[in-house]
Amino acid sequence: MNFLAIDVETANSDMASICQIGFVVYENGQIKKEWSSLLNPEDYFDFWNESIHNITEEDVIESPKFTDIYEVLQQNLENNICVCHTHFDRVSINRACVKYGLPLMQINWIDTAKVARRCWEEFAYKGYGLANVCKKLDYSFKHHHALEDAKASAHILISAINEKQNTIDDWFIRVNNPLLSNAKSYDKSVSKDGNPNGNLFGEILVFTGSLEIPRREASILASEIGCKVENGVTKKTTLLVVGDQDLSKLSGKKKSLKHRKAEELKVKGQKLRILKESDFVALYESNVEESEQ
Repeated sequence: MNFLAIDVETANSDMASICQIGFVVYENGQIKKEWSSLLNPEDYFDFWNESIHNITEEDVIESPKFTDIYEVLQQNLENNICVCHTHFDRVSINRACVKYGLPLMQINWIDTAKVARRCWEEFAYKGYGLANVCKKLDYSFKHHHALEDAKASAHILISAINEKQNTIDDWFIRVNNPLLSNAKSYDKSVSKDGNPNGNLFGEILVFTGSLEIPRREASILASEIGCKVENGVTKKTTLLVVGDQDLSKLSGKKKSLKHRKAEELKVKGQKLRILKESDFVALYESNVEESEQ
């Protein structure tokens, strides 16, 4: 049972703004190596992100940049089986590579959120966040600390292997197959409800601003990767995708009403991420690439 588990934290809603990264190397199911570092994302720190991981701009002023640790990541991740919980860490690493003009690494990913959804029936359609799954497994850890989260992801995979008496290779195949063995192919032309086999199933997504792609097409793409698409920001919204803003429609404001409402909800503690359109496209492409493996 050899693999690597990894997690990142970001400074703001830009998925490339990695400010902490940690990974753990496992051999025969046992920890062989641990590595973690704060990173200077060369970007601003959002209040909401700081409140989650307690990392500030002052903490990382003298920390290495992503370019400084890229070789370490490449040596350990490339052509390895890498475990993370949800799409976030995988896409963040790819986005950081793009940001700095570095080659994308060839990595064999296993998403432990998808493992949990297939291993334990209660998590099939909801409640499969890292903390919630670990609570069921009676595993304690310091959430939103990269190294701790990486270990938690690894614990989920190891628990699933023991639960089902199978192998890591079995899970690599299973997470890339539909949630239900008899599931029908997802109809891309239908409603804005999310595809239950998508990586982002359970996310409630709203678009605002002018997108590079037609809004209807963007909604279909979002639903294909699991998002339920809604028209307005509410207390249930988990993702806001922001395109270019038409200043003539903003009544002198710099952000749309949806954008401002989303930020207000974040300040009040709602788990809501605000993404640029390019990050949304990266999420979609990552989901498609994984499904084609």
